Amino acid sequence: MAEVTYGNIAKAGFWKNNVALVQLLGLCPLLAVTGTAINGLGLGIATTLVLVASNATVSAIRNVVRPEIRIPVFVLVIASFVTAVDLAMNAYFHDLHKILGIFIPLIVTNCAIIGRAESFASKQNVPHALADGFTMGLGFTAVLATLGGLRELLGQGTLFAQAHLMFGDFGRALTLTVFEDYRGFLLAILPPGAFLGLGVLIAIKNILDDRAERRAKEVAIVNLPAETTI
Repeated sequence: MAEVTYGNIAKAGFWKNNVALVQLLGLCPLLAVTGTAINGLGLGIATTLVLVASNATVSAIRNVVRPEIRIPVFVLVIASFVTAVDLAMNAYFHDLHKILGIFIPLIVTNCAIIGRAESFASKQNVPHALADGFTMGLGFTAVLATLGGLRELLGQGTLFAQAHLMFGDFGRALTLTVFEDYRGFLLAILPPGAFLGLGVLIAIKNILDDRAERRAKEVAIVNLPAETTI
């Protein structure tokens, strides 16, 4: 079993054990709301906040919760933080909240969150649990925003459309029109486009992993000590 260090936690969260690209968890909201980069970013940040708060809480109470009731307790903790995030987004980002709709409350059912609570936070100290929640959340957010940006670019020819929903009036200056007079690519913004886009991202990750593994093997072979003759 690998040593639990902040470096290993960050590597696992961002890349090696990415929630969306490796574990393939949370696919329902990932595929449903990534019509634009801002939608993906908004849901990703909400999920990250819940992950961080629930991981820290589960770690803090891990020694006082009986094993027989740990899962109901974990779900209650997660549901409490999801409710708080949902109410906060409704108050401060109301228009974005309306777009994301039911997928904010459905964070409660995201297998990635209960999975991290059970497999990691319930066995580690609070700082490690916080780091795990933060990096797992950022890894998930990166995939959401990247997939949303890819679909938005192909489907509408823009990037960061409706950024004002998250960043206020300043966000209006962030919208980029990449393709002028673009007629759009309907498949990209439909559900099948989400599946295809996610497949492309997973394929790119696998290619990069294969190349890194081959390079590591080549370096290991080069660094082998030369055989000595008697």
